[in-house]
Amino acid sequence: MGRTTSVAAGSSLRTAIAGVGMIGQVHLDAVRRNGAPVVGVSASTPARAKEAAAALGVERAFDSSQALVTSDDVDVVHICTPNGAHAELAELALRAGKHVVCEKPLTTSGATADALAALAAETGLVAAVPFVYRYHPMAAEARARVRDGRAGDVRLVHGHYLQDWLSEPDDTNWRVDTVAGGPSRAFADIGSHWCDLVEWVTGHRIAELTAVSQTVDRTAEGAAVRPDTEDVVQLLFRTDRGATGTVTVSQISPGRKNRLWFEVDGTRTSLAFDQENPESLFVGSRGENAAVLRDPAVLSPVAARLSVVPGGHPMGYLDCFAAFVREVHAAIRAPRAADGPAADTTWGTYPTFDDAARMVRLTEAVLGSAADRSWKEVS
Repeated sequence: MGRTTSVAAGSSLRTAIAGVGMIGQVHLDAVRRNGAPVVGVSASTPARAKEAAAALGVERAFDSSQALVTSDDVDVVHICTPNGAHAELAELALRAGKHVVCEKPLTTSGATADALAALAAETGLVAAVPFVYRYHPMAAEARARVRDGRAGDVRLVHGHYLQDWLSEPDDTNWRVDTVAGGPSRAFADIGSHWCDLVEWVTGHRIAELTAVSQTVDRTAEGAAVRPDTEDVVQLLFRTDRGATGTVTVSQISPGRKNRLWFEVDGTRTSLAFDQENPESLFVGSRGENAAVLRDPAVLSPVAARLSVVPGGHPMGYLDCFAAFVREVHAAIRAPRAADGPAADTTWGTYPTFDDAARMVRLTEAVLGSAADRSWKEVS
């Protein structure tokens, strides 16, 4: 095991980012918004890394992501490469004593994800995955209303996550490639976000499920080609606490850009959140329906703390990412004891490698069910 990177109180957390595509640049923005220096980046080639470093105003371009995650000049590593590289880079970083933020899916196999989660626990380093929709204030408000009993007992959880960026015949991306992206695309990429969010909101865990999937043809060099990964997944599930649920996940729904929507139906009220319209939360009952607006003065404590601007000043995805990084940095500087305060007395607990490994196992259950049309238990 490599030495653990120590961070002196008041010192800057030297951060490096492996991967400079769209999501890598989102990570860079979030780190900078929290006042930490981004000391280097890596990319698919040394030349691409130099080009990106110059364009992004970063001093150092690493020749490889492997060199970046093991550098003595780095405290925190952000892994934003294609999925197939996550496992190797995360393990190298942890063994080199680095704190790690790794994009999801953590790995493309459940066994490897479990091993990485165990390694993270063994090292005691902060190892986080950006399930950042937890950081929308109104999603946090939904969680608070479930946890304090205002919603009543949860009976039903349902919703969808819809995108359209692969809806045209000639649309493609590295995620379509199973080597770079892994055996699941739509579910691993966005369905995992939906499932993590509703489990976090409700406190329920998806215990068993049955799934169907759909893949459509693409055009490549004038011929129809069917990718090995799914475009659509529809899921029927039961939770460990007796609720039932459904979700539709799609990357081929024209006009839907990033429509993550869920509803939690309790015995007292229903709660619905729409990520494309995140400034309000639907609260429904037999006698009255309401739209609770994002106003720190009237929200639960955690939701109010996530509301960093007054009501009427819209917050969005980049704000969620910045809040996630802020919490990761706080954990690095002052790790919470095992018997520390409950999640709702502070910012909450950041999504860990354990959370990410669970989503990888859930993905495997989805793929298995879709393949043999059976119910699967989720460990």
